[in-house]
Amino acid sequence: MGIAVGQKIGPYEVVSAIGAGGMGEVYRAHDIRLQRDVAIKVLPVSFSSDSDRLQRFSQEARAAAALNHPNILSVFDIGTDNGAPYVVSELLEGETLRDRLRHGALSVRKAIDYALQIAHGLAAAHAKGIVHRDLKPENLFITEDGRVKILDFGLAKVAAPESSLADAATMQPLTEPGLVIGTVGYMSPEQVRGKAADQRSDIFAFGTILYEMISGKRAFHGESAADTMSSILKDEVPELSETARNVPPALDRIVRHCLEKSPAQRFQSAGDLAFDLESLTEISSSSKAAAQAAAQQATSAVSRRRWLKAIAAVFTVVAALAVGLLLGRRGTYSPPPEYQQITFRTGFIGNARFTPDGGIVYDAAWDGEERQLYLARTDENGARELGMKGATLLAISQKGELAIRVDSKNYGGYARVGTLARVPLSGGTPREVLDNVQDADWAPNGQDMAVVRFVPQTRHWRLEYPVGKVLLDENSWISNPKISADGKWVAFADHENNDGDDQGSVAVIGPDGHEKKLSSGWISVEGVLWSPSGDEVWFAASPSGTSDNLRAVTLSGKLRNITNVPGGDWLEDIRDGIALVVSHRERVGIRGLTAGAKQERELGWFGWSILRDLTLDGKTILFTEEGEGGGRDYTVFLRDMNGSPPIRLGDGVGEAISPDEKLVVTRPVTGSPLRLVPTGAGETRQLTHDDINYRAARYMPDGKHLIAVGVEPGHGVRDYLVDVSSGDSKPITPEGIAGIVVSPDGRSLVVDGPDGNWAVWTLADATTHPIPGLDSRYYVRSWTPDGTALYVASSTDAETVSRVFRVDPVTGKMQYWKTFGEGLPTGSIGAGAPQFSKDGTAYAYTYGQVLSEAYVVRGLK
Repeated sequence: MGIAVGQKIGPYEVVSAIGAGGMGEVYRAHDIRLQRDVAIKVLPVSFSSDSDRLQRFSQEARAAAALNHPNILSVFDIGTDNGAPYVVSELLEGETLRDRLRHGALSVRKAIDYALQIAHGLAAAHAKGIVHRDLKPENLFITEDGRVKILDFGLAKVAAPESSLADAATMQPLTEPGLVIGTVGYMSPEQVRGKAADQRSDIFAFGTILYEMISGKRAFHGESAADTMSSILKDEVPELSETARNVPPALDRIVRHCLEKSPAQRFQSAGDLAFDLESLTEISSSSKAAAQAAAQQATSAVSRRRWLKAIAAVFTVVAALAVGLLLGRRGTYSPPPEYQQITFRTGFIGNARFTPDGGIVYDAAWDGEERQLYLARTDENGARELGMKGATLLAISQKGELAIRVDSKNYGGYARVGTLARVPLSGGTPREVLDNVQDADWAPNGQDMAVVRFVPQTRHWRLEYPVGKVLLDENSWISNPKISADGKWVAFADHENNDGDDQGSVAVIGPDGHEKKLSSGWISVEGVLWSPSGDEVWFAASPSGTSDNLRAVTLSGKLRNITNVPGGDWLEDIRDGIALVVSHRERVGIRGLTAGAKQERELGWFGWSILRDLTLDGKTILFTEEGEGGGRDYTVFLRDMNGSPPIRLGDGVGEAISPDEKLVVTRPVTGSPLRLVPTGAGETRQLTHDDINYRAARYMPDGKHLIAVGVEPGHGVRDYLVDVSSGDSKPITPEGIAGIVVSPDGRSLVVDGPDGNWAVWTLADATTHPIPGLDSRYYVRSWTPDGTALYVASSTDAETVSRVFRVDPVTGKMQYWKTFGEGLPTGSIGAGAPQFSKDGTAYAYTYGQVLSEAYVVRGLK
């Protein structure tokens, strides 16, 4: 900028240059009026016409000026000189934390000292409603007297246009309406995804800094900025014991609590964080004082015995202080829950329930074998087969009768429907009771049941209790019904969608059919149960991702956490105060084969990748990332089949790629509205403006229209034709008939009818032509390239591969074509029906892998 020594900026005379950054240049100046030296930051005149920069500059000044705390840089003045805005602050002597860390890790004592000062400063800022959003070692200054000052509050409110990924600077994505705010390596997972940042984002950044102060290494670091962001989303930092010596376990726990991927699992305030750090300081100080006292006694002692006694006293004092501190904080000591593992084989566990005598029945598919029922006991390892293969356990009555589901079919996501059957625990032939059942639970009387049923005619889900009495009938998927001990209430998970995604709410419903939602907004809800006392509903849920931990909610809606276990647990059953939980380590990936290739390639990304579409040439896939890596709102990616890194398009669920590959159709997790996202340069455009809840969409061959499955208020599910230019839509099939498998000539659709059978819908005359023999045991994926046949996959839940057939839509003649998903790793629970390129030479499919372990847990409260 060329400001000369001696030049005046307002009432301040420049003494010397200090440094420069992305927002301007900083000078040492003399305040002529108050006769003191200050620091003055000047925004260059060439930048002053940039409204974003001016807003950011002004934000920093206002934010910092609102704060008055010894650990936050003090702002004195703000003004403009010859068109150049400037801000004046206190002048600091010393070095940044980044400069200090270039010499290596800090001592544990010094790291705690600095960390506590930073936490106090953050707490003061957060109390004023101010979030830093760009906390990093460069923005922390250590004065010559050892005081830590937080710099640049509000700096990251607007991203600098000249920033770049390569420089690991503050970023702004061009394809997103939101901003990716922060510095690579110190951003929280929500900032990486472009989500709103709050005080918990600062706490995550604090955790990365504390880790670096202790270990001398960055918590998250990759070869590129993209690699670093990926690490933030999915990697856990190495143990501090591996990178630094003599790290107190309590300090390691504090760091890890700060670095939880989900904001809900971190410290919820900087004040709480400071409290825990102060506890470490108190113990450390007490230890030091006791050690000094012991040294004095040792010096004056005449005998070695007296010296040893003094040392013993030191440890007694330290232990007493530590115990006293713990009891002082917690009031009374409560032992942690005890976990006893009861399964040891490799594979997938479905449901698990206690028997009346304390045994455990569960269904599982071990070591690639067929799913079946097993009986285990807590006093011995191993389990025996019950001779019921292909069955899913639903419930066990107090009389020892099993409710199971047989002939299960996959309806998407976690939704499964089959035939409800009853069978004694002692064995025998199952007695079939009811079709189209998802879940069931026995009433306390051992006779009645609550069931969740799928109604093919309307595609609705019903909660019935007892069987035949409909308490709830809605479009949304329902699961996990549990009857209260008095038999009056049913608790359940209301997932607020129809595609088997387990996001949603925990609710209860009484005999009058009035539903009351107790806790909502969960990205995943599983394992609903009544508490042992009956005054709470216990459940497993996660606010983001798939790590479902145990929670409790009262009937008045008061929520509390029960456990916080890495990876989470699903709550299966409770009997006599003892809980039965299953830990699932799940992964959903994508495999694909390009034309001419000999081997399939892994195309998944963050561990929960759902294939949504494949370009006509078979070179690019569209997928949605759910789970921890996808975040609460999920994330849409494009990826070339050659294995190059994917391109993030934005939040939501991906639906379809346009024939010219220039646009992608996406929607929010909630289903509406449909959006058009450019695959290259351009802005996202909202396509639909109606009140239809869209569940799936595909482009018509002309590229000008979409076929979309949706539900309009007051109507059942059906197909809509959506104009890509205007966003206007109109229904084209009757209610209860829907499908998006479009023929190559665009004249016909394959639809799923209300009778559960597949049919061809002709657009020209709006008529249905049933496909002989093709029922809900199969899933229609696409037409063959010439439009004369269909690719159809088996949809039975028992199969772990996808067997694809060619089917004549007129005669129903079926010929086996190919099997997909062979050779998947142990624990695989199935391969989805493939998507094919236009000529059928390339394909991709989704597959799932789950490794489960069951535990009995004592002491949950």
